[in-house]
Amino acid sequence: MSQFTEMLEQYAELVIKVGVNIQPGQVLMVTSPVETLEFTRFIVQKAYAAGAKYVQVDLEDDVITRSRFEYGADDTFGYYPQWKADMLEKFAEEGGATLTIKVPDPDLYQGIDSGKVAQSTKAAAAARAGYSKYTRSNKISWCLIKAPTQAWANKVFADVPEEERVAVMWDTIFKMNRVGSGDAVENWRQHLETLQQMQDKLNVKRYKSLRYQAPGTDLTIELAEGHIWKSGGAENGQGHQFVANMPTEEVFTMPKRSGVNGYVTSTMPLNLNGQLVDKITFTFENGKVIKYTAESGEQHLQNLLETDEGASYLGEVALVPHDSPISNLNRIFYNTGVDENASCHLALGSAYPFNLEKGTEMTSEELLAHGANVSLTHVDFMIGSADLNIDGELFDGTVEAVFRQGNWVI
Repeated sequence: MSQFTEMLEQYAELVIKVGVNIQPGQVLMVTSPVETLEFTRFIVQKAYAAGAKYVQVDLEDDVITRSRFEYGADDTFGYYPQWKADMLEKFAEEGGATLTIKVPDPDLYQGIDSGKVAQSTKAAAAARAGYSKYTRSNKISWCLIKAPTQAWANKVFADVPEEERVAVMWDTIFKMNRVGSGDAVENWRQHLETLQQMQDKLNVKRYKSLRYQAPGTDLTIELAEGHIWKSGGAENGQGHQFVANMPTEEVFTMPKRSGVNGYVTSTMPLNLNGQLVDKITFTFENGKVIKYTAESGEQHLQNLLETDEGASYLGEVALVPHDSPISNLNRIFYNTGVDENASCHLALGSAYPFNLEKGTEMTSEELLAHGANVSLTHVDFMIGSADLNIDGELFDGTVEAVFRQGNWVI
């Protein structure tokens, strides 16, 4: 067995044992690009070895995905099969786990009318709203992971000879997931413990608000009353641990929907459903985006904000030190699941109910009443840098430093 094959097996075992943490008798759904079939086969083997009752694999192909928008009739993009949404909801209802290799080509929809993509994305989100309640409330185990495709590797490692790019991307993914240096499962246990310690510190602090200052940024974010900081490790409805995003370096919580004021500038490009948006600025007033610009992809950004009312409000505030493993790679990955773990970030759209005391027991109306945002969408954008300072205001009016020059000081 080659060293690369051994690394693939280790990675597959990691995402099964730590990512979704498959339990005996559980059903697993794997969604992956056709290019990652070899790795997907290892995932299936490890899942059955861990006791999975059945593994469903759905393969995706970028050429097929793009074909719809190139050749489909204009009146079809608002369609999403209800039978598929019903299947997903039934799957979640029965306690299944989902594992998704999420690596959209940053240039997939180049030359495509962004309105078609926005319409399709919204239709899918609306149809899958019932299923999404299971994931956004952590009622089931779900995990997003990364594996190289040629298109993604070409974008990220354009400075490397083309025939080496996928191999270099694999090495990078292994590294950011702590695979290849000792026991990967034990490495992750220790890593999650470290994140948990910072989560606990912030939950003791109970900040009333956070103020962000950096070039192009002066933003105050009130936190929802009863907010809870969370980190990489999560617990599903049956009490089993899982990790929703691998890699992960963040601690995050819920902003107060109406409590965001000021302006903020992004520090990395955003891959918005296969469409790049770069150098974004947002101005907020009483929580809502009242002005926005982007040097490129502004139409894609407009489509996002028009998804529904909640798309113009924040649903997540996340803290990641600039001096951290992925950030120190000094590479933009054009993949939110990676880039958000190299940078402090915010998210437009839906809040996670588990970031609020008793939030998972609340209806959408109750969440809104408690300061949480509700939306069909949830899109993270990166704002961290070595120039970012963050202050936290306590309920007694005391203000203290949280970040200085991009890193923790508490």
